[in-house]
Amino acid sequence: MDKAHILVIDDEKEVRDLITEYLGKQEFEVSSVGGVVAAREILNAGTGGRPVALVILDLRMPGENGLVLARELRDRGDVAVIILTASGETIDRVVGLEMGADDYIAKPFDPRELLARIRSVLRRVGTGARATSGQAAGAEAVPREAVRFGRCLIDREARRMFEKDGTEVPLTAMQFSLIEAFLDNPNRVLTRDRLLDLSHKRGDDPFDRSIDIRITRLRRKIEEHPEKPKTIRTVHGVGYVYAPAET
Repeated sequence: MDKAHILVIDDEKEVRDLITEYLGKQEFEVSSVGGVVAAREILNAGTGGRPVALVILDLRMPGENGLVLARELRDRGDVAVIILTASGETIDRVVGLEMGADDYIAKPFDPRELLARIRSVLRRVGTGARATSGQAAGAEAVPREAVRFGRCLIDREARRMFEKDGTEVPLTAMQFSLIEAFLDNPNRVLTRDRLLDLSHKRGDDPFDRSIDIRITRLRRKIEEHPEKPKTIRTVHGVGYVYAPAET
């Protein structure tokens, strides 16, 4: 099995070296850079043709900061992101999650905790699916009890989503929780506040607009035309409604 390729982006050399050395002893291939420009070169080229599966990103760097790259990675949608935040900087965490990051960890950190978070994120998003750039190789049979959700099929028991041809679609834990909230409440308008409660991701984050980013990313995976969504519809000024497809 190929090693997942992880890219560390931090202007502090000591932090880069610590992460690179530690993860290099695990089951990962690690690249590290001190800025956004160098990071783009690796993200666009990969290492030996292998794409980056996950980025560990410091938001606060001189020059072009990490927030710019976080936005780009959100739009790409094919790379998982764990943001590094300064201890006590709640705003960094909030902004990172608003930009669609999959997780965060505060400095200083225990490398063992970082490793656990990396493994968790890669399990959620599906390392293999990212590494093959969406190829259908290894497509699995869709479970008979799978339910339709947009153009995809959901196996609720296994918490997995598939294309109709059996290719698994990577999901974060938050995305699957949102899907469950909608499946349990068809044709009911759900406010952003209610969706945060149902998806168990409120925590201490007071900014419910983060749900808009999550739904935008989910629509890209399940809608035939994400710019004109039919499955997850916006109710302006209120929230969202799930409209099951007629069969």
